[in-house]
Amino acid sequence: MIYLLGGTGYIGRAFHRHLTRHGIAHRVVRRAELDYADPARLLAALRADRVTFLINAAGYTGKPNVDAAEHQKAECLFGNAVLPGRIAEACASARVPWGHVSSGCIYQGARPDGSGFTELDPPNFSFRAGPCSFYSGSKALGEEVLAAYPDVYQWRIRIPFDHLDHPRNYLSKLLRYPRLLDARNSLTHLAEFVPAALAFAEKRPEPGLYNFTNPGSVTTREITALLAATVAPGRDFAFFADEAEFMRTAASTPRSNCVLDSSKLLAAGIPLAPIHEALRAALAAWRPAPRDEVGSLS
Repeated sequence: MIYLLGGTGYIGRAFHRHLTRHGIAHRVVRRAELDYADPARLLAALRADRVTFLINAAGYTGKPNVDAAEHQKAECLFGNAVLPGRIAEACASARVPWGHVSSGCIYQGARPDGSGFTELDPPNFSFRAGPCSFYSGSKALGEEVLAAYPDVYQWRIRIPFDHLDHPRNYLSKLLRYPRLLDARNSLTHLAEFVPAALAFAEKRPEPGLYNFTNPGSVTTREITALLAATVAPGRDFAFFADEAEFMRTAASTPRSNCVLDSSKLLAAGIPLAPIHEALRAALAAWRPAPRDEVGSLS
């Protein structure tokens, strides 16, 4: 039995679809039914259901974007730092291994030689190495909280996308935003992330941090060129002149744009397709999201 927390969000729904499609026994745990923020209640449930693995896709993301965290700091801090610690406490007591959906947004840029940040590089876009957004700071703090617990896999995803049009899908965002900021980033193909993350429950590699991004990096302009050649033929995308204009006219807090190295994931025997190949695959299969997900921002 696998427990799935946060199963109604963009990432959680992808896990639920995959688990259901493949007939894998799981339970989407909703806080209205079981307050998993209470370690004692979660521990009792883990033992009662004989859970073998837990996936935490719950947390604070901000609606419509991370700017919201600047005005909802208590909720953000709880969802991204306090809640993971409480889940870790219960899982440690029940001796249940688990995976936590973390984020690579705790970095900015790339290493001095242009390569991606590894799991050994300390975050440079956090409360300890600012300035940063409150959201990024809370995600970095969450990683610190979990570092003391055993049997925890922290999966750092980065700007997720897939073939389903959805408000949380990065490709959908690029199609809908009136103006874009050109930046280089690592990305995570959600359709690959989900089965690869579930492979951790079987392969059981060493617990800890994993940069869960497709190898390589890509610029916003490269992606819009692919969009214009496929699902948005002839579209002329508008861009901000630079980051300064973006911050002055469209954002209230700094954004993370970074490149991550995913070599550790490959060494664990869990490969992902190169980023440009993954993008082409998603666009070739592009279609509207399932009816029950249209408009969902949970």
